Amino acid sequence: MTKYDYIILGAGASGLMLAYRMSQDAYFDDKSILIIDKTKDKGNDRTWCFWEKGSGEYDALLTKTWDTIYFGSDLFSKTISIWPFQYKMLRSEAFYESLWKSIKQKSNFSFIEDTVDDFTELKKGVQVITKNGSYFGSKLFNSLPKPEVYKSQQKYPVLQQHFVGWFVKTKTDMFDDSMATFMDFNVPQNGNTRFMYVLPIDKKTALFEYTLFSKKLLEYSDYENSIVSYLNKKNISEYEIVEKEKGNIPMTSFKFQDLNSKHILNIGTAGGWTKASTGYTFKNTSKKTKQVIDFLKEKEDLSKFQRKTKFRFYDLIFLDVLANHNDEGAALFSSMFKKADTKTIFKFLDEESTLLEDLKIILSVPPKRFIQAFFKRSFT
Repeated sequence: MTKYDYIILGAGASGLMLAYRMSQDAYFDDKSILIIDKTKDKGNDRTWCFWEKGSGEYDALLTKTWDTIYFGSDLFSKTISIWPFQYKMLRSEAFYESLWKSIKQKSNFSFIEDTVDDFTELKKGVQVITKNGSYFGSKLFNSLPKPEVYKSQQKYPVLQQHFVGWFVKTKTDMFDDSMATFMDFNVPQNGNTRFMYVLPIDKKTALFEYTLFSKKLLEYSDYENSIVSYLNKKNISEYEIVEKEKGNIPMTSFKFQDLNSKHILNIGTAGGWTKASTGYTFKNTSKKTKQVIDFLKEKEDLSKFQRKTKFRFYDLIFLDVLANHNDEGAALFSSMFKKADTKTIFKFLDEESTLLEDLKIILSVPPKRFIQAFFKRSFT
């Protein structure tokens, strides 16, 4: 059984980002690091978007940035300048290629294209069993999620952020590419929280993504029919679908950190790095991987990595409301964007807000449901 200092399962955003940070830090130059994934060249399998103040680590790889966003609903609509923040789009192919280029320059990294069957913690490390082999690592970083773990429990609600997106190209200029549609709730809600997300890359090309926060998925045709209806509503009739994407991101305050152990750290979606109340993962993963690097230089027990914050409780209350009153999502978000400054919302969602800023967000949402959820959680 081949032995390594570190094994990383999964070469998606979190696994590859962690490997990249290791490759950039001399502390890991004498460590043997193995990455295992069933597919190395994933192409544009993901589109990540995030807001950021000023220049960022991945600016050279970005597809598009916007200084202005649009929020729309029957209750409140506004075009909003988010400067000095920018909303940034990053396609995964450019991201993967850039990080692999750095990793490949280090001889202490290995990659095996294989399917992971299982892994088991031993006294001094972890054994990984794949379809074609067996490997031992002193520490294991797992980014391969097991949805049955959080779906089988009842203590914490589990919603899905599920979506289908079309990259649409028109024959004539149809899009204002200076503005991203952050949330447009002017679509039939049908008892859920549903909105359209529109990201114009240029005046003839845009991503239209029909998105829901709900417990159950739809038939695939329902997503596409909703995109067609929205395009018709916007008088966009002559277009070509140049690319499609779909996704399903868990939204839950389940305690993923309880799955960690001395030698195993779950990362990315598998580690609960997805922001529970929004489904955003990329920026949080960037922060967390930096923290993992610092942690590894100081401590051995990976179960001590995660720490509790006030934001987990905020997310828990928010998800309780959204899960129990899924048809009220449009009103909830409309109230927030109407009453609170968007920059404060961004800081709050990035978990960088002060207590005063937290209070501003809390006071911006309809109080009844949140008070009910708060007292229910407080006494259970």
